[in-house]
Amino acid sequence: MIEEVLHRYNPWWEDKGFEYQELRDRPLMMEVIKKNIAGKSLILLTGLRRVGKTSLLKLLITHLLRQKSIRNKSILYVSLDNYLLSKYSILDIVEVFRKIQKLKSSDKVTLIFDEVTYKENFEIQLKNLYDDGTCKVFASSSSSLEIKDKKAYLTGRSRVIEVLPLNFGEYLDFKGIVINKSDSHLKEAYFEEFLRVGGMPEYVITGEDEHIKDLVDDIIMKDIAAKRNIKDITGLKDYFLLLMERAGKIASLNKMANILGISPDTSKRYFEMFTDTFLIYPIAKMGKTNERILSPKKIYAGDIGLRNYFTGFRDKGAVFENYVYLQIKSQNPQYVYDGKNEIDFMTFDKTLIEVKYHDEMKAKQKSYFENIKAKKKVVIRNVKALEKYLAF
Repeated sequence: MIEEVLHRYNPWWEDKGFEYQELRDRPLMMEVIKKNIAGKSLILLTGLRRVGKTSLLKLLITHLLRQKSIRNKSILYVSLDNYLLSKYSILDIVEVFRKIQKLKSSDKVTLIFDEVTYKENFEIQLKNLYDDGTCKVFASSSSSLEIKDKKAYLTGRSRVIEVLPLNFGEYLDFKGIVINKSDSHLKEAYFEEFLRVGGMPEYVITGEDEHIKDLVDDIIMKDIAAKRNIKDITGLKDYFLLLMERAGKIASLNKMANILGISPDTSKRYFEMFTDTFLIYPIAKMGKTNERILSPKKIYAGDIGLRNYFTGFRDKGAVFENYVYLQIKSQNPQYVYDGKNEIDFMTFDKTLIEVKYHDEMKAKQKSYFENIKAKKKVVIRNVKALEKYLAF
């Protein structure tokens, strides 16, 4: 049975001209992945369910199949959440792969494991494959907790690449929209549409609302409730809806506990679970270590379209701020707050950013903004200003 399953996953073993069809390219993400092909590091793709990790792995395979220096039969791809493979370890699967292809233990291979954390002790097995010296490993996971918990075995051996939802440029590409310079006035109109739809690839393509509902249900049922043995599914869903309502705001875990009638400890546990599955991103308050740890976190949705589905498309300023956060997430932003006035972001390189979608700061906030010490200060009011900032 296992040999049949592996052949289904790897049609290029028999079809030399095989390529995945109808995959939409993501050049920026693929450039990052391609830069890591030659190195020894084990590459882990993480991110929200259905954000495009599997498609990126398949784009990687298409790229590898086009390289004359890499033999088709030396590439193995498998999705480890397949029930038919549940009784086999990662090392078992690799051994069967080498047997099928008559590969010696010294032959170099490329191993691509989708949803790798479904396998028990995956970290030890990946370490063994890395230490073997003949395996280049790419893997994906939709749970940051699983990766964090097992990190000790992979420290110094792995590089984590987080896959985020489509940005506006990728959204236009996926929709087949080309905006000529003479039609630049259309950019704002399409951007408003993007703010509503968001960047989940399949939802962008199909526009089917059920896709978003099914995505969240899968995360709550499979990635949280089943793995953490939580029986109160209704409580989990209510907590998630509360998080979506608070996207772009400072969230008090105790207040959310009081609203839902749960304990502060349960609130904290739920919050961490939704963070670990990339449905929300928390950012800390700028300050000394104790302030960063003890102050309430400000939260953002993992995708703006997902947020809009559950809250309605309202408060475009908050939606735009959420999108800006996703675009600057790699700059490790924190929020700035003095108890009265709040500034949206201070990045690690001391750039102060306030997001005002087609709006202006009030006098007190503007005075606070002007008096904060920073290397650079930016007010982002529209997509053009965001693109200008990101270009530098």
